[in-house]
Amino acid sequence: MRIAIAGISHETNTYCGDKTPYGAFYTLRGDQMYETAGQESDVGGAIDACAEFRVEAVPILFANTQPSGTIEHEAYEAFKSEIVDGLAAAGALDGCVLLLHGAGVVDGLTDLEGDLSIAVRELLGEIPIAASFDLHGNVTQSMADQLDGVFCCHHYPHIDLHERARDAVAHVCNLVQSDKRGKCQVVDVPLLLPTTTTYEGIGETMLARLKALEKACGCEDLSWFHGFPYTDVPHVGSFVVATSVDNHRAALQAAQTFAGELWHRREEFRPLSLDGPAAVDKAQASDEYPVVLHETSDNCGGGAPGDGTHLLRAMLKAELGGDACFSFLIDPEVAAAAHRAGVGSHLTVALGGKTDDLHGEPLHLDCYVKALHDGRLVMQHMFKGAPLNVGPMARLVVDEMDIVVASRRSQTFDQEPFLAVGIDVMKYKYVALKSSNHFRAGFQHVAGTIITADTPGLTTHDISVFPRQQTSRALWPIDPKAKY
Repeated sequence: MRIAIAGISHETNTYCGDKTPYGAFYTLRGDQMYETAGQESDVGGAIDACAEFRVEAVPILFANTQPSGTIEHEAYEAFKSEIVDGLAAAGALDGCVLLLHGAGVVDGLTDLEGDLSIAVRELLGEIPIAASFDLHGNVTQSMADQLDGVFCCHHYPHIDLHERARDAVAHVCNLVQSDKRGKCQVVDVPLLLPTTTTYEGIGETMLARLKALEKACGCEDLSWFHGFPYTDVPHVGSFVVATSVDNHRAALQAAQTFAGELWHRREEFRPLSLDGPAAVDKAQASDEYPVVLHETSDNCGGGAPGDGTHLLRAMLKAELGGDACFSFLIDPEVAAAAHRAGVGSHLTVALGGKTDDLHGEPLHLDCYVKALHDGRLVMQHMFKGAPLNVGPMARLVVDEMDIVVASRRSQTFDQEPFLAVGIDVMKYKYVALKSSNHFRAGFQHVAGTIITADTPGLTTHDISVFPRQQTSRALWPIDPKAKY
């Protein structure tokens, strides 16, 4: 059995000012994809699954980059053509697994995944095709109609992308062996959900309910797409997708039941938003250490620049001193200056606030260069074993507070950026970082308490600030007329 593996994965924030060019993507071509074996990523999961099931993996192309603005049309067309041409040249195939995101938007094309799935289906004909997704996808039925299986990750943080890619491979293998086809049915719910973890609270509760319904109806899979609200497309919302082989009606009914319960409990998803000073005040009132403050609104993992200064400014004003550390802000200019000056040097810098006015003004600081690092890390929780390069890093000390600066956009996933420059978070009262929920994979088990700072930014929970020009339907919570 020969199963092709290919994909384009991008979480597109259409409110970003700049478009995403071809050169922004990192690519794995052909045999390079085998190098991900053992990594807890979607590519690694697919490669490992093919080995597990003793089928031949036929790797084509995987293109991915940090969440950012709308993809340039020429870039997408180049990747799409490479995938289609690669599949055409691959010889006889028994099946195909696509590794997608679900929130891809191209200049002039609002549904990347739908367009790519149609092209692959037209080329490959009736062989089984399944796909794995990020749960922050906006899904169309036209995309799902091209696929025999839809498997989005269940968890946020996305600790199971590799497992869902495995499920997609297993599903294709089962369809090939049974000579059957799968059916994917989409239930659309007019909800713009805030970034909601599945580690606790309503997210955890609803995920457990989804799995119970899936087991009861006997379908192959129920996938809950939280959706991606930071994009302006006609089909933005939240979705439940049922994958079935035989019991299509029961699968659809289960998906509809979950969707109804999701709508009924929608108010439980409404977040409590604290600005920078309020979040710091709440942190100082806690005695459950370390207090982890996460700036959800400047999350590179949703398209934000990562150089916002709102939370850090509030922490400095509160004079937290040596009790606090922050890792990390994106500022390649300051990182480069620190590397030129060297460890032990004193610098005057304008830190952060260089992308736009929304994320705050630069902080003019006198700092001491405590440590330097090349920024090459290995992830230890989400995407465990995968490399992460955040570029040259510097540990700066300002008013006794440790501030880490990096050069390449990324959110903070785990403790590795702290450890790289000699910071043990367990020795601090206040640990600050930029991430919405992925950080929980590396911090939930060590945090005394977690506090969300929702300062002005491109990934704020206050989604009412984003104009909706591409959709005319009423959406909760921005329109009281929204109905399901």
